[in-house]
Amino acid sequence: MRGKPPKLKPTQEAHLVKLWRGGEHSTLELAELFSVSRATVYRAIQRGGAGTPDKTT
Repeated sequence: MRGKPPKLKPTQEAHLVKLWRGGEHSTLELAELFSVSRATVYRAIQRGGAGTPDKTT
């Protein structure tokens, strides 16, 4: 396997996407929570198929 290893394990990435879908955390908060950059958060969200958070109020 070549290249840099991923920062997030698949389970961590799924948890990040789940939190994003919950709509209670910003990308900056998620980045700080998982100790990754905002770009990594955006890529994880994109891979997870989550466009916008569910804000049902």
